[in-house]
Amino acid sequence: MQKDASLTTPAAIRKLVRAGDYSGHTSGFAPGFVQANLVILPKQYAFDFLQFSQANPKSCPIIATSHSPGVTDMPTVGEDIDIRSDLPRYRIFKNGQMVEEVTDISDVWRDDLVTFLIGCSFSFEEALIAAGLEIRNITEHKNVPMYVTNMPCQSAGMFHANMVVSMRPMKPADAIRAIQVCSRFPSVHGAPVHFGDPAAIGIKNINKPEFGDAVTIKNGEVPVFWACGVTPQIAIANAAPDFCITHSPGHMLITDIPNSRMAAL
Repeated sequence: MQKDASLTTPAAIRKLVRAGDYSGHTSGFAPGFVQANLVILPKQYAFDFLQFSQANPKSCPIIATSHSPGVTDMPTVGEDIDIRSDLPRYRIFKNGQMVEEVTDISDVWRDDLVTFLIGCSFSFEEALIAAGLEIRNITEHKNVPMYVTNMPCQSAGMFHANMVVSMRPMKPADAIRAIQVCSRFPSVHGAPVHFGDPAAIGIKNINKPEFGDAVTIKNGEVPVFWACGVTPQIAIANAAPDFCITHSPGHMLITDIPNSRMAAL
């Protein structure tokens, strides 16, 4: 999709997505606005997932929930949002297994479904760029690389998982600057959780991410890792609820919330 001036607003992009005219990743879209990961669960599992998210705020910072089961709007994060059609791509899980990727979930919607929106690292990329730091996945027009680590999350109810991280390569001095910048944004994953040796957090091959696309790591750069909102998809696979819907990694809901509102300072 050509990211021209007419498609820089969240509403314009959501309209395009809802019409079925765009189904790609959203990295770099709608600068200045919060993007959100998605988890939709039947009501019977929602409290356990809420506890899991509250116990793991780096990986699962909740920015909004549906006001009651079955509703499809999210008025606290944007006008005229239909959660069934306004993300470019969804994943449907049954008994913990992903069974399908789709661009609209209207035909599987149920009255008992509860929606969770979780902060996304795409939101702090704007602040990093403003600080003069290159974001390689944006430069290379790719989805951000994401990896499953050996770092355990705090379990809650039926949900348990190791943390998923997203990665952006930087020079060591820029990594320190990224820590300073992102510490201001705890609602969208906050500061990095690790930089340097990928093997130290259980990543065997930095060039083969489990989700997203590999990006170039230049001489003199180190990989910098942030907690990632794909972590719930590992927890869902482990807990194996009979039904669940998530976003497809990198394919976010673009909200009307300014990124500046997520800053803690």
